[in-house]
Amino acid sequence: MAAPQALIDALDQALAHFNARKMDLPDGLFDRKAQFVLNGSPFETLLSPTPNDPVVLMLSRGAAGYRFTAKALQHAVPDVTVERGDVITDGDPFKVWTKVWLSGRLRGTGEALNALVTLTLHLTQAAAIDVAEATVDAKDLQKIRDARLRSD
Repeated sequence: MAAPQALIDALDQALAHFNARKMDLPDGLFDRKAQFVLNGSPFETLLSPTPNDPVVLMLSRGAAGYRFTAKALQHAVPDVTVERGDVITDGDPFKVWTKVWLSGRLRGTGEALNALVTLTLHLTQAAAIDVAEATVDAKDLQKIRDARLRSD
């Protein structure tokens, strides 16, 4: 079953901005407290041993959390591009899934990255993203983390 077209359009607009290295987002795409989860771990727990610290929450949630993450990915993979697969739902109006392909060359080594990411998006009643869960192969994730730490 297909997801709501307005959500698909907003996702496509966000991906187009990402691929163009713009940090703009469609209005209302993310709830202001939207949580980002990577391989089962909320971003705030990955950023700090004090995940409930207001500064940590400010950096890791909502549009700021998206931008923080997008910039880190673009640093690790300077020429990264993102393509998405079909956005599907099982009829639950508050959850959709898609697959996203990340491709580019890792900073420092130039090694090609072709990573498949499964996204599960939990939505509010207003169809804003409330939780974005990304699952990526641990080896690919480690390559991105290592490249992010390189300064060259």
